[in-house]
Amino acid sequence: VQLQASGGGLVQAGGSLRLSCAASGYPLSRYVMGWFRQAEGKEREFVVVISRRGGRTYYADSVKGRSTISRDNAKNAVYLQMNNLKPEDTAVYYCAADAGFGEPSLMTDDYDYWGQGTQVTVSS
Repeated sequence: VQLQASGGGLVQAGGSLRLSCAASGYPLSRYVMGWFRQAEGKEREFVVVISRRGGRTYYADSVKGRSTISRDNAKNAVYLQMNNLKPEDTAVYYCAADAGFGEPSLMTDDYDYWGQGTQVTVSS
């Protein structure tokens, strides 16, 4: 599966962005989907994961209450709505697909396919 993330940009603190991840090659319904982010000089970190049918989601504490993940398997897309953005949310955001059959994972190593990333910059 190929993943294409989009929707990033420059926004003021308190603003909102909606990231999209478009999949091609295989049905998105095969995969647990996650969003991760990597700030400059830091390791890639987990943001949120959604199960194959969307019934289960897990959020990092840093974004919980401010972000919502959703998926539309018919459109082969996953979305991340981020509200009340903070400067510390500044990072490159990556969508990723886990082809395994276990529980939705928070670990980067469990993901098999990655998009190219989209830059989110939040100014104070």
